[in-house]
Amino acid sequence: MNLLTLLEFILFFGVMLFVHEFGHYLVAKLFKIRVEEFGFGFPPRLVKLFKVGETEFTLNWIPFGAFVRLSGENDPSVPDGFGNAKPLARIAVLLGGPVMNLLLGVILFSVMFTQTGMPDPSKVMIASIAEDSPAAQAGMAVGDLIIRVNQTPVSSMDQLIAIVQDNKGKEVEIVLLRGEQEISVRAVPRVQPPPGQGALGISMTNPITSVPWFETIPLSFRATFEQARMILEMPGRLIRGEVSGEQARVVGPVGIYSMFSQAREIDEENAASADPFERTLTLRLMTVITIALGLTNLFPIPALDGGRILFILPEVITRRRIPPQYENLVHLIGFVALILLMFYITAQDILNPIQIP
Repeated sequence: MNLLTLLEFILFFGVMLFVHEFGHYLVAKLFKIRVEEFGFGFPPRLVKLFKVGETEFTLNWIPFGAFVRLSGENDPSVPDGFGNAKPLARIAVLLGGPVMNLLLGVILFSVMFTQTGMPDPSKVMIASIAEDSPAAQAGMAVGDLIIRVNQTPVSSMDQLIAIVQDNKGKEVEIVLLRGEQEISVRAVPRVQPPPGQGALGISMTNPITSVPWFETIPLSFRATFEQARMILEMPGRLIRGEVSGEQARVVGPVGIYSMFSQAREIDEENAASADPFERTLTLRLMTVITIALGLTNLFPIPALDGGRILFILPEVITRRRIPPQYENLVHLIGFVALILLMFYITAQDILNPIQIP
């Protein structure tokens, strides 16, 4: 075990959990719910750092994550406490943590896109060329930008596909940009190309271009949404056999550390690579994990934020509260079940270490 990698992992996981708890803290303060303690790490307490209003900020012995202790969390009789707050305020506080994790995912995507650049959808680049295809016979090369076809400027892959489809069996003039030089070639798109090949026999991509960080924000939100969708679709893909049980296996801290360690090794091996995307595996893994944490906490499972929200929703509709003693019992049982499940998952991670594909 690499000590430096372990310390990096503890720091990353701690920041991720801190962001989650800070979301709960911010929303609780917004709704004037008393926060008795914001702890860095987990108890037992090491030292009290400082106090802001009624909230004590503490440093604890277990250097992993953070926690927020709300006043009257399970007791609606405590004035200005969580249990005494209106239903929508309690739901907002519970949503604060997962939402902050998803926003952290957006930020990490933005950092990654700033480092690696972003695809430019207004330009079309040749990614590969099939042997003996019209493109190969015309002298087209991987990396060429297709800028015009029959004097029509090409501004998207869809536009290029449409032009080629309209000119099957006809000779077309294609103007390429190779480096700084424009090259004109002629080719005849095939009417019936071989299976798996297009009319010209090329595959296309968008070139990567450097962008300032603020231009990455819209794409980062879309990437976070797509990553969340992929996580939610995983059970269905597993049932359909599209992914293996090993690929879809739930992992705990040990499994996450194993993947983190592998990602760090791969990034170090690719440190000299000219492609910045090959040096961001650790950052991509961190982004996936924080998004997964945010989503998992929204699942309607007792003891998780989503499970607690599930108990509040009937109160919003009926104006009648589920007795706190019943809710607390269910969450206690759920918490114990989650601990036992985590022990089982940890054992699986130790016995069957997961490998990054």
